[in-house]
This record gives sequence, structure tokens and C-alpha cells, in this order.
Amino acid sequence: MAKKKILFINQEISPYVPDTTMSVFGREIPRALQERNHEIRTFMPKWGNINERRGQLHEVIRLSGMNLIINDTDHPLIIKVASIPTARVQVYFIDNDDFFTKRQMAVDENGEGYADNGERAIFFARGVLETVKKLRWVPDMILCQGWMSSVVPFYIKTAYQDEPSFANTKVVTALYNNKLKKDFGPEFKQCLEFREAKQELLTDYKDLFDYEDLEKLAIDYSDGIAVMEKGVSKTSVKYAKSKGLPVLDMPGDDFGDAYEAFFDQIKPDDPE
Repeated sequence: MAKKKILFINQEISPYVPDTTMSVFGREIPRALQERNHEIRTFMPKWGNINERRGQLHEVIRLSGMNLIINDTDHPLIIKVASIPTARVQVYFIDNDDFFTKRQMAVDENGEGYADNGERAIFFARGVLETVKKLRWVPDMILCQGWMSSVVPFYIKTAYQDEPSFANTKVVTALYNNKLKKDFGPEFKQCLEFREAKQELLTDYKDLFDYEDLEKLAIDYSDGIAVMEKGVSKTSVKYAKSKGLPVLDMPGDDFGDAYEAFFDQIKPDDPE
């Protein structure tokens, strides 16, 4: 397989958050593909439970300072960076005082889901894509892991389809057993609207977007699906297969080789 540029958009990465199947894969898949000489960039949210001093995070001034407008409100975008010494992987963090710095992950201290989780996912997705543009880096593949990245495929195939950075990019969504119990509220579709990402494209989804709709949205705009652990929605997997999408099922210990082959299936190397 020829060298590819691979963008990882992760909800969780160990050791910055506790170990889960997703956070460990969030670290290990980029490491494995980087060791196979692929060029990678890795992003995650700067959750409020991340210890910046221990993780040695620092702000990247040249990438920070942009404002993203969501639901008619300006939200400053802050970019931080750190490296995982054991994996030799650099991680970019998407930060914002309202959405991340002062918050936990999906739920608050009382175990209640945040009412604006939908807006948080939108801010994260757009923050990553705008930062990649600033880096002047053109990924061949994007791997989205976790509900926080689920709107990325929709944006790539609509709002960013004509951007030089993403015009030829293929997107894979990795499915995990990481469900949200709370819907995203009545304004989510309106908040999601951006450039060519119009509300009229969302008529097939419930007005009160929930986790099932979010997975369906990700599948509808992805070029491939990876099933990463037991307990993943059988309905979502069946839906992906019904659309004729390639499915990588439980790649196991040889996930580096499995992902290389899967990416090559979705985006074959250009003929010389």
C-alpha cells in the first residue's frame, strides 16, 4: 500500500482520558499506521477532565483565534497540541471555554447528558476541518471515531465538498457501543446548517435528532464503516450493508494491517 495521508478525528484518546475500547484504539490505530509510514494528523476535544499540565498541552497561537458561528452565536476556537511519548503520536485538541474547558465529556457531574451536546459535536467537527485547512494538509482518508465526530461525513460531502483540502477525501466511520441517552433538541438541524449542508437534506431524520439518527447520518455520508466492538447497533450495521458500503468487522489484533487493506479498498492507490 502506498503512503497515505490519514486524518483521525477521535472522541477519546488514551492516556488523556480513561481507557475504553475507543480511547485505546484512538491511540493505537494512528500509532500503527504511522509506523507503517503513513502521514497522520490526530484530533480530539479538549475535555474538561484532561489535565493540561500532566499532558503537557500548549496552545498553538497560529492556529487559534478563529470564531465559529453556531446558531447565530460566535464561539472562539482554541487549538492546543501535545504528544503521546509512548506512541510517538502528536494530538491536536479542539478547545472552547463554553463547550469543553468547563465541562466533562458526554454527561455532567450528576450523570445528566448536556443539552447542547449536538452543538458541541458541530463545533468540534467544524473546528477540526477548519484547522486542517489552516495546516494546508490534504488527507486521503478520514477515520471518525465516536459520536462527537459523527457530523464530519455530512460536512465533508456537503459544506466542504469543494474545498481543495477535502475534494478527494474518503471518510470511514468507526462504530462503537458508546450511545447517548439524550436527544439533541429541536434546534439541532438548524444548528447543523452550514454552507451547502442544508436543512432540507435532513428530512429523513427525526426532528428530535437522537443517537440512532446520528449514526444513520454518519453512515449516509461515509464511504466505509468499521465495527470496532461488541454491542454495536445491529440496525446500524444492517443499514450500512444495505447501502452497499464496505464494512470492516472487528479488525482484532492485526488492526494496522486490516485498516491498511480497508483504506486501500475504499481509496485505491492512483495508477502511476
